[in-house]
Amino acid sequence: MQIILLEKVVNLGGLGDVVKVKDGYARNYLIPQGKAKRATASNMAEFEARRAELERAQAEKLAAAQELAGKLEGVTVQVTRKAGMDGRLFGSVNNADVAEGLVALGYDIDRSAIRMPDGALKQVGDVQLEVSLHADVLATITVSVLGDQQ
Repeated sequence: MQIILLEKVVNLGGLGDVVKVKDGYARNYLIPQGKAKRATASNMAEFEARRAELERAQAEKLAAAQELAGKLEGVTVQVTRKAGMDGRLFGSVNNADVAEGLVALGYDIDRSAIRMPDGALKQVGDVQLEVSLHADVLATITVSVLGDQQ
């Protein structure tokens, strides 16, 4: 399916690009999220009429994400879990736990924005994680997993 991107999408393209994607990806994700429209002649004309407005909105989102990244940079989130004597956790710490810790610190970050390349944390210690606030903006936070031996 041919679509027009209404904002930058990672690994796909930028604002105004006409790209071909699988039908399900367009119908189930891009179009309902407001990230794209079908590439019809009427939608192309409407997009060109609204291009300046969409570019301004995208610039505002980018500026807000960069400001939030500046505040988030270097933040430490502490998560306590039961652990054994060797420092291994009975369970794990996932991105939902980290997002919950960020909300407790006053940052409203969606759990899908937290990147955990090695999967859930299963060991006591400090780990650097990236938070994707925008397609172009990443912030680095420290997650400190503390062991509770009871």
